[in-house]
Amino acid sequence: MLVSVVLIFSYFFIFFIVAQVIKNNSIVDIGWGLGFVIVVWFAFFISNDLSLSKIILNLMISIWGLRLFFYILKRNVFQEEDFRYQNFRKAWGKYVVIRAFFQVFMLQGLFMLLISFNSLYFNINSYDFNIYSLIGAIIFIIGILFEAVGDSQLKKHLSKNKTLMTTGLWKYTRHPNYFGESLLWFGIFIYTLINGAPFYLIFSPLTIFILVRYVSGVPMLEKKMVKYDGYREYMRKTNIFFPWSSRR
Repeated sequence: MLVSVVLIFSYFFIFFIVAQVIKNNSIVDIGWGLGFVIVVWFAFFISNDLSLSKIILNLMISIWGLRLFFYILKRNVFQEEDFRYQNFRKAWGKYVVIRAFFQVFMLQGLFMLLISFNSLYFNINSYDFNIYSLIGAIIFIIGILFEAVGDSQLKKHLSKNKTLMTTGLWKYTRHPNYFGESLLWFGIFIYTLINGAPFYLIFSPLTIFILVRYVSGVPMLEKKMVKYDGYREYMRKTNIFFPWSSRR
C-alpha cells in the first residue's frame, strides 16, 4: 500500500511541474481519471494474485478512467486555464505556486488515495470471485452510462447553441454526469464488498460523493450557472443531483 501512496503523489508532482511550465493548473483535471487506472493496475501486478475478481474490478475502473481522460483531454488541450483555477490564481496572488502545489495537486493526490483506497485494498489482498458481486458491476454500468450520456448530450447541445441544456438526462437532474460518477463508485464498492472486502471501506465512495455534491463539483457549477438567464427557473423545476421527474 505504501508504494501505491508514493506512486499517487509522485504522479501529481509530475503534473505540478508541467503545470508550472505551461502556466495552466487545470492540466490536473486531465490526469485525474488516468491516475486511477495506473495505480490500481500497479497494485494488481505487485500483489502476485492475478485473480478474476481483481481483473473485473480494474477493468471497470479502467473503462471509467480512460473515458474520462480522453474526454477531458479533448475538451481542455490547448485551451486556456479553467475558470476555477483562474479564480484560484487571482485569489492566491504571489503565493499561487506553493498554494497550487498543496491545494490543487497534493490535495487531488489525497482525494485519489481516499477514493481508490477501497480498490487498492482489494487488489493487495486475496478475494475469490462471487457471482453476486455482479450486482455492483450493474450499478457501475448504470453510473457510467449516466456520466457518459450526460456528457455527450451536453457536448452535442453546446455545439449547436448556447442555451441551457434542459432535455435528455438533464431534464431529471441538473448534474447527471456528477450523479453518474458518484453512483459508479458505489457500484465498485458493492462489488468489492460482496467479494469479501470490509464494509468500513465505504469511505471511498462517500469521499467522491461528498466532493462532487458538496465541495468542488456541483457547488462551483451552480455558482457559475445561476448567473445565466433561465437557470433559476431550471433550478425550480429540476432536482440538483438525484434524478427525478421535473416539477411544473
